[in-house]
Amino acid sequence: MKYLITLITAPTAEMPSILLTTNETPFLEGQAQPEGVDVSSWQKTVNWGSLDISFAYIKATEGTRYTSPYFASQYNGAYDAGLIRGAYHFALPNVSSGAAQANYFLAHGGGWTNDGKTLPGALDLEYNPYGPGNYGLSAAAMVAWIHDFVNTYYAATTRYPVIFTTTDWWTACTGNNSGFSTTCPLWIARWASSPGKLPAGWRKVSSVTGYLTYTSTGPGVGDHNKFNGGMAGLGRMATG
Repeated sequence: MKYLITLITAPTAEMPSILLTTNETPFLEGQAQPEGVDVSSWQKTVNWGSLDISFAYIKATEGTRYTSPYFASQYNGAYDAGLIRGAYHFALPNVSSGAAQANYFLAHGGGWTNDGKTLPGALDLEYNPYGPGNYGLSAAAMVAWIHDFVNTYYAATTRYPVIFTTTDWWTACTGNNSGFSTTCPLWIARWASSPGKLPAGWRKVSSVTGYLTYTSTGPGVGDHNKFNGGMAGLGRMATG
């Protein structure tokens, strides 16, 4: 198995990964890991019924001005095909506050419903495709921005959002902050034979459940992901 680490340059490219989670479910190499995909407007119309997967993440928004024109059809199509699905937001921390972007995400499909089919929304944090990689923010300012987004999302949904990132970005842009690991599930992107070193706080053997993007090639659409926690764990992620 290969775990993919790559750069998402939304809205032009997407990133594959494994969802690890906070500090309850260990990452076990041998356990069943449901397969999923993540898609955006790049994939346009998706034939969900043709995919042998259990879950999907669909790009909803970016910053406070972009909404994927394919989000509704992709999101509802995944649900109609019987998949557990969630929405994700591509963060632009230099253009508006974390609260503003969380509210924009919530207003354009990023919410959560306790229907057993909806995963908590995901916050996509990676190097800036439009300018300085850290968005011109210090590590302290970036951590404050993420807290603003996370707390706003939690207040509206009673669920903490998933954090999608790479260990490299997290270390460089937050100073490897450990303050989110007890609440936010981790979705890590990495190309390797294992998830490798994780951001501070999220531990391989004692981590909340997580997703891993492991390849962007092969059959199907989008980037391929695995969920650490089995189908029962995936169901718990959807019900809270």
